[in-house]
Amino acid sequence: MKITGVELRRIALPLVSPFRTSFGTETARDVLLVRVVTPEAEGWGECVAMAEPLYSSEYVEGAAEVLRRFLIPALPDRADVHAVERALAPVKGHRMAKAALETAVLDARLRATGQSFGSFLGAARDRVPCGVSVGIMDSIPQLLDAVEGYRAQGYVRIKLKIQPGWDLAPVRAVRERLGDDVLLQVDANAAYTLTDAPHLARLDLYDLLLIEQPLANDDLVQHALLAKRLTTPICLDESIESAQHAAAAITLGSCSIINVKPGRVGGYLEARRIHDLCRAHGVAVWCGGMLETGLGRAANIALAALPGFTLPGDTSASDRYFATDITPPFILDDGHLPVPTGPGLGVEPITAILDEVTTATEWIPL
Repeated sequence: MKITGVELRRIALPLVSPFRTSFGTETARDVLLVRVVTPEAEGWGECVAMAEPLYSSEYVEGAAEVLRRFLIPALPDRADVHAVERALAPVKGHRMAKAALETAVLDARLRATGQSFGSFLGAARDRVPCGVSVGIMDSIPQLLDAVEGYRAQGYVRIKLKIQPGWDLAPVRAVRERLGDDVLLQVDANAAYTLTDAPHLARLDLYDLLLIEQPLANDDLVQHALLAKRLTTPICLDESIESAQHAAAAITLGSCSIINVKPGRVGGYLEARRIHDLCRAHGVAVWCGGMLETGLGRAANIALAALPGFTLPGDTSASDRYFATDITPPFILDDGHLPVPTGPGLGVEPITAILDEVTTATEWIPL
């Protein structure tokens, strides 16, 4: 399949409520979509970079520029996803931009051949259990109201964002309100240092499933030291940008769980390698989220259906973040979401909605 051109499309989607983490507050998503066109089919990819370089060094405008100047010109003549991965490898970093382009090429290829994303990746289930990520709130009563609302919707696992000054009290309140049987975990987004180890050890009282990325993203050694001082399992997120990083973390004992975000690691091929590595070493994995639209959500759900994804991921329903998604919405059913079975991603943008939220488009012929 020859690639005839690539479209870069920016869209703006307001969030149903502000989403606050230790590094900032989001009220809307500035999303970069990539559409790859071939004579047989077209495919979509979603870049998960944020508007500002806060979660990682990547940001939307930078991703668009590197796609425009370096990645799209490097594409091979044929839409083979493995050839695309090799062609993009010489460009250092920019994994979120690479993931979006790789996903769009793969989607086009699978749509042309009639194969689903889940089938290509090796999905072992037809639906996946879903957790929900709850941002930092202005008060504990507000947090409890939000958590109870998500539990009423059927989410099987609750994740609380934490930061210094917002950790022990909210975790204790949620655990007391929900009881001991509910799966509960926390996410620090690298907000602590090793000197906070005695404080973080106090979270051991609340029988948490895990504590996610407590320390800096570039410090596997200190995570290994922290792991020895906590009984709560450590999960790494921002630290894991490749299968090589995952192997190093496992060898050092930096974590016993890994959050796999395809955008963060450069795409679904690398995400599957991390899954395979962790499964071989008995390390649990789960699929993280970056407030994706239905396009990114569909691919994540397919990934989360692989056999090594034994913990509920952040593959929430569409209405967790958006009043109106750009695809038919994913709707929670008894705490689960179905794995799309149609060709490629199994979902397509709704043209009228997509046009309404589009802020810019750019066509790049090949």
